[in-house]
Amino acid sequence: MNLKKYFIRALHRLQKGPGYTYKELLVWYCDNTNTHGPKRIIKEGPKKKFIWFFLTLLFASLVFWQWGILINTYLSYNVTSSLSIGFKTMKFPAVTVCNANPFKYSEVKHLLKELDRLIEAALERILQPTPGNGSDSSSPPLDLGLWHQIPLVLIDEHDKDNPVILDIFESNPAAGGNETAAGKEVQCSHQGSGNCTYRNFTSAAQAVTEWYILQSTSILSRVPLQERIRMGYQAEDMILACLYGAEPCNYKNFTQIYHPDHGNCYIFNWGMDEEALNSSNPGAEFGLKLILDISQQDYIPYLSSAAGARLMLHQQKSFPFLKDQGIYAMAGTETSIGVLVDELERMGYPYSDCTMNGSDVPVKNLYSQYNTSYSIQACLRSCFQNHMMEICGCGHYMFPLPEGVNYCNNEDNPGWAYCYSSLRSSIRHRQICIDSCKETCNDTQYKMTISMADWPSEASEDWIFHILSYERDMSTNVTLDRNGIIKLNIYFQEYNYRTISESAATTIVWLLSSLGGQFGFWMGGSVLCLIEFGEIIIDSLWITVINVIGWCKGLKQKRAQARYPDAPPTVSELVEAHTNLGFQHEDAGALPRDEALPPEPGTPPPNYDSLRVQPLDVLGPDSDAESE
Repeated sequence: MNLKKYFIRALHRLQKGPGYTYKELLVWYCDNTNTHGPKRIIKEGPKKKFIWFFLTLLFASLVFWQWGILINTYLSYNVTSSLSIGFKTMKFPAVTVCNANPFKYSEVKHLLKELDRLIEAALERILQPTPGNGSDSSSPPLDLGLWHQIPLVLIDEHDKDNPVILDIFESNPAAGGNETAAGKEVQCSHQGSGNCTYRNFTSAAQAVTEWYILQSTSILSRVPLQERIRMGYQAEDMILACLYGAEPCNYKNFTQIYHPDHGNCYIFNWGMDEEALNSSNPGAEFGLKLILDISQQDYIPYLSSAAGARLMLHQQKSFPFLKDQGIYAMAGTETSIGVLVDELERMGYPYSDCTMNGSDVPVKNLYSQYNTSYSIQACLRSCFQNHMMEICGCGHYMFPLPEGVNYCNNEDNPGWAYCYSSLRSSIRHRQICIDSCKETCNDTQYKMTISMADWPSEASEDWIFHILSYERDMSTNVTLDRNGIIKLNIYFQEYNYRTISESAATTIVWLLSSLGGQFGFWMGGSVLCLIEFGEIIIDSLWITVINVIGWCKGLKQKRAQARYPDAPPTVSELVEAHTNLGFQHEDAGALPRDEALPPEPGTPPPNYDSLRVQPLDVLGPDSDAESE
């Protein structure tokens, strides 16, 4: 009930209005506001009134201009970076070690036999391009199916103005155009098609290596995963010695994963099954010491041109992307790696487009099958593989596969190399992946200081190789040499860690104080002045609404007067008309209407019951007709 009364009073107040005009409202505001300037406008003379009006308008414009700049600065969500240094006991990083060569050549030689014969013949033609200087004709014929699918051509540039293109397995050279590379790889959507792409190389060695990797990828993609793991380097053969601080360890303390680039890789302190290890003290004596055997004599000659171990330091439960972030350790050396830790803390939306765990990234993470955390490298590779499966109909050998999809190979997907090359060089698809993937908000980076020395020394290599050979295969003969042994020392240089964190450059407190400062400096105002200004705006709108309502009512009355030009009779006129009409009906022989005598006082008029005063209906057209 009280609520109903409140609304009724509000309606009456709205209909009543403020009770003054625009001019009166403006004068009242200028006379009562606390803002400097408006009071002088109404109290000064004509000249000063104009000057103060101009200054007030100018400074008000400056205030709104400054406010626009401040609000735009706040909405840009800029950040400031701060660097802090702390000291604490830290978790030892996860260490991933791999062999630079993914497979033992003795295990995969039967799979790469025809490919090796083909590349050997191609190298012989490159080194001896004159016809007739090729290999012995008594050897078995070459299978040129792989070659015709993705051929290599040589470009003779002795004559710069007229280079000559020579197919390695054809004796007839063809005049070339403007090519300037020493080697070219041709990839077509299918054999005999004109839809081809070309990759130029400045060296034939680069062209041969890339061509061999591409063809071996097609061959190895058809080999089951367990078979590929068997053909790689096993942990018990590769990890000869391990020591963490004062505690001994062995290959059983490492977690094995299969990496397409490097075969079998082994991760120490990954934190998947056990708690991550803490480093008790900084220094080389409290770190991880490893002795690795890379068996360089069993390398694939055309697949791996670098010898050594590939290693990477990373966070626990993260996938190691060794091709991008790993480093090499050279054979025959002792490599010491001092580690410093940088912790990055980014602000999320709207200050930066980072993600906490990748749940808001529209790309399906194919590396989640390893139960690893999100990273931008995993997102970019997953995005590329998704495009590869969508466009080419198969997945690339170097990236994980979802269920129901097969790796690309030459037999099932003859044009996969052309599709892969076109997709890899596509700027549009690359930009789609960059726009879709996000950086992680919190990240830990390991800065490494690397130093190397020959190991073992000439004075100690005899007894060291004897002991290591005996421990590996119980042989009294030396089966290890300097070309296959690597020693690693990984440790924290110090326990000081750096934290690089972001904070908001502009906050709501900064915005309000800046807005108030500008308003106070130019206009001498405060928050209450803004409320006063809001009050006058509301009153102005109120007056406007009342005026519009009054104008609508006036317009309606004008339309009614135009329809009925004669003014409607009043109530007194209607009563008098009915009275006179009653006297005329009382006596037919009575005096005329204008000569009739008034009745005596106290005598009711005849036909008194027939006299009725119509309330408001007399204003209608029917009442006028009856009265007439």
